[in-house]
Amino acid sequence: MKKLLFATAASLAMAGGVFAEGHGGVKLGIIFGFTGPIESLTPAMASGAEHAIDEVTKSGKLLGGKTVTSVRADSTCVDSAAATAAAERLITSDKVSGIIGADCSGVTTAVLTNVALANGMVMISPSATSPALSTVKDNGLFFRTAPSDARQGTVMTDVIMDRGFKEVALTYTNNDYGKGLADAFQAAFEAAGGKVTISTAHEDGKADYSAEVGALAAAGGEILVVAGYLDQGGKGIIEGSLDSGAFDTFVLPDGMVGASLPESIGSDLDGSFGQVPGTDSEGAGKLVEMAGDSYDGSAPFVAESYDAAALIMLAMQAASSENPSDYKGKIIDIANAPGEKIFPGELAKALDIIAAGGDIDYVGASNVELVGAGESAGNYREIEIKGGQLTTVKYR
Repeated sequence: MKKLLFATAASLAMAGGVFAEGHGGVKLGIIFGFTGPIESLTPAMASGAEHAIDEVTKSGKLLGGKTVTSVRADSTCVDSAAATAAAERLITSDKVSGIIGADCSGVTTAVLTNVALANGMVMISPSATSPALSTVKDNGLFFRTAPSDARQGTVMTDVIMDRGFKEVALTYTNNDYGKGLADAFQAAFEAAGGKVTISTAHEDGKADYSAEVGALAAAGGEILVVAGYLDQGGKGIIEGSLDSGAFDTFVLPDGMVGASLPESIGSDLDGSFGQVPGTDSEGAGKLVEMAGDSYDGSAPFVAESYDAAALIMLAMQAASSENPSDYKGKIIDIANAPGEKIFPGELAKALDIIAAGGDIDYVGASNVELVGAGESAGNYREIEIKGGQLTTVKYR
């Protein structure tokens, strides 16, 4: 039944705006990299967001009974021009009232600065983590449910140091995400007494990474930190390292964490480890239970995607408006205390409380708390590859 419900929601979204407009509906854009270097992650992310949308629509409680439908668009993760064009279509053609996304940091920055600002459109990204997004001009329109890589750099340092490693080589994908994370990690690691033997960029889309692997091997290091993408250059670097014997243990930040990597590489990846935003909170468990076998509710950035969609809709209720200029100022209020705590599966309850003039504290699936410039305070799941599978070590 769950599979049927989500298939129906997706069909309505793909059909465009006729249904939504004809029934006093609201449309939300979902702009993720359905193609590109994280394409194995985004289907579950979109399903998480659409789960929240479906939950609100079935409640019949948003803004006097408006339905909500999703419209998917492809950010590609890495092509800023394509992402910008896709976002423009969402706003001008599809007439969305909010955007969940984008996903990768570079395209998120492009969409925000080139499209969202000009159109006064709210964006909540579940996975854009570049520290630069903390200070970008956003006119109060941009939020994120994933923590900044400024925090991930510190967490990754702790994960590595706790395992006794003090000397690492570092490679990163040559874009805003990779460079931002590499810089944050190197600063934190060296401040903790570690040594980075080399920090060098790699380009995605290459067939051969032997030159990059050779340079990393020559610099030395006990392990290799790969701040890349699991379906692209990061995977190529790991395969080249294993083939040449340059490294056999890898540190996997969030862009490298997903089931497709160990499935592709196999047991040679055993013993590699890393971290990805995640929590063992009550809300996280509820989303996994709700998702059942319709999608993987525990996959990277799925909880954050559900929460991004939920925050937009609950803020609309608080503002009594689907206009982004009206509801943007309600998002942080909805996300934080005081108020009754709200978890996945309780969106109808939240809509009732807000309609009655009450306060909510949206905890959601990712233990939401928005700080500073509207970004997540952040929790991380430490992972390790064992038996060709992603396993959870603990939460930080």
